[in-house]
Amino acid sequence: MTSRRGPYAKGTAKRAEILSVALEVVAEKGCHNASNREIAERVGLSQAGLMHYFGSREELYMAVLRARDERDSAAYWEPDPSFAGFLRVIENNTRVPGLVQLYVEFSAEASLGKHPAHEFFRERYEWVHQRSVESVRAAQASGEFGPHIDADLVADVLIAAADGLQQQWLLDRSIDMVARLQAMWAGMATLSRLDAEIDPVTAEATPTE
Repeated sequence: MTSRRGPYAKGTAKRAEILSVALEVVAEKGCHNASNREIAERVGLSQAGLMHYFGSREELYMAVLRARDERDSAAYWEPDPSFAGFLRVIENNTRVPGLVQLYVEFSAEASLGKHPAHEFFRERYEWVHQRSVESVRAAQASGEFGPHIDADLVADVLIAAADGLQQQWLLDRSIDMVARLQAMWAGMATLSRLDAEIDPVTAEATPTE
């Protein structure tokens, strides 16, 4: 048993090292300029050796995005599962433009059903949606948001706004993503306290009974 655990543990450690290095390289250079050769060299492997751990470039990049989510969630969202925690994730994204580029490009490509990342992004959106719903409900519990708003709709709008702003930011780094999201959140908070059911997409109000 020990001889079988040893190689397995070493393989797990090497995979984690590759992911750590790949995160750094992609964050620095972007997904187009980051090469398998550079990642392999930094971890002391050949390109063939790298592909032993990740069967394709798509698989490696999906693992990079998953590792980024786990890291950012642990650092920013889990300690503060609120809109403020969400904003800290977005603020951190401005320091890693290469990872933002990878996310934007891969998420667009994943909209094609046959793309290897399709299922990954479908599951990821469900996860982010649920976390965002929890943020809205936490805001309702604290009194920041009133009761007259649909938490699921707010979560959908928030995710769409964040994704769209990241794409715009890649084209124009002067865009303040955090400030724009804060303004949107404040507007929805105001609507939520009106004596009506508010659709945050259309901003139409339906009087409550």
